[in-house]
Amino acid sequence: MAEQKKQQPVFTKVEQLRPMASGINVTVKVVNSKTIVQRGSQARQMQLAECLVGDETGMIVFTARNDQVDLMKEGTTVILRNAKIDMFKGSMRLAVDKWGRVEVTEPASFSVKEDNNISLIEFERVNIVED
Repeated sequence: MAEQKKQQPVFTKVEQLRPMASGINVTVKVVNSKTIVQRGSQARQMQLAECLVGDETGMIVFTARNDQVDLMKEGTTVILRNAKIDMFKGSMRLAVDKWGRVEVTEPASFSVKEDNNISLIEFERVNIVED
């Protein structure tokens, strides 16, 4: 019986991200992070932060939730596994839900390309009608 090799995850660059993509693995640096929501009773605390993350190809807004917020410190390098693109008012946001993982990793050697923020690109939803 042939031994099954564990498939190495495919890593994407920020500039390659597209609307509605999922199953994304990407290594990014946290450029900044701001908490936008902290609500709920003690039983159900909800934390939400918008973090600007990026690599040498560009930047995107990452929406961090709850435990993820504490990991997203400015200057930290993180690996986002099984992330997905959410659309928010026509622009892309990177998110990791319960099926994905945020891992703090060794500081990356790249510098973030800060003049290419792909969350600033607006996408229009177009419904294609086939005859």
